[in-house]
Amino acid sequence: MDDVTIRYGLVIPATELTVRFVRSRGPGGQHGNKTSTKAVLRWTPSESVVFTAQQLARFITRYGSRLTQTGEMILTSEVSRSQRQNLDDCCDRLRTLVESALRAPKTRRPTRPTKGSKVRRRQAKEQLSRKKQDRAGPPDRD
Repeated sequence: MDDVTIRYGLVIPATELTVRFVRSRGPGGQHGNKTSTKAVLRWTPSESVVFTAQQLARFITRYGSRLTQTGEMILTSEVSRSQRQNLDDCCDRLRTLVESALRAPKTRRPTRPTKGSKVRRRQAKEQLSRKKQDRAGPPDRD
């Protein structure tokens, strides 16, 4: 098992990852019955030396629902009949999750509607109001 290299100069050491191979579900005939090709990758982000406190908080905020009660993230892959390809798929998914969590969110800049959009909105309201007034029947006379 190799280290998982992530952008931003971070590397998750292989010692933090636990990999098991188990029997895959679905068809496969004799090959599926006798080989364990499904990859199960386990990683505990809170015990990782990769993150700063702020990065860990952002990761847990974003993916806390995907963690087990013990704080472990479990990724599985059974897309291929090859152990190595399934393991690579798990590592790629882990890399994607970590990179998306480490990307700082864009700061929101408040915007205002343009003058033209305000005018168009007002005109649309007036037009709708006139249409509804035209639908009204004649006033009641007593």
